[in-house]
Amino acid sequence: MSHKLWVGLDNGTTGSIACVGECSTRCIETPIIKEQSYTKAKKIISRIDHLALKQWFLDIMGTAYKASDIVVAIERPMINPLRFQASISAARSLEATLCVIEDLGIPHFYVDSREWQSKMLPKGLKGAPELKKASMDIGLRLFPEHEKVIRKHGDSDNLLIAEWARREKL
Repeated sequence: MSHKLWVGLDNGTTGSIACVGECSTRCIETPIIKEQSYTKAKKIISRIDHLALKQWFLDIMGTAYKASDIVVAIERPMINPLRFQASISAARSLEATLCVIEDLGIPHFYVDSREWQSKMLPKGLKGAPELKKASMDIGLRLFPEHEKVIRKHGDSDNLLIAEWARREKL
């Protein structure tokens, strides 16, 4: 199966999305909307801006790509009963993202972070700070044109997931 465009999606409202193609790359932080919580608590929550996300996909599709030319690698969301609020947010984000991808008819699959990290990051890294730093450093080396977004976001997981999928010919 040969695709012309690989999309890496670091799931969640604090995530990011990128595409790596035969001729170009694009990279953004996941578009979100902030609003009053759906609970009774006085709290602001973040949701995926599904219209902006859909427009991003439509923009990359343009006239050059059909849905069948694209594959989306989605990092499996963190679901942990000990982190209930974060798990709910991750599940809600995944559902909104899937609605967009499925509506456009774009093929997708899930990948565990360890799977792509084992191929794209150095061995022996311990803990989130080391993983984030390595992700940023490697992303800056491979995709210097996206320095501004990578530095603002603090990692390049989205680009590395897309590049991993491209290298694996998924």
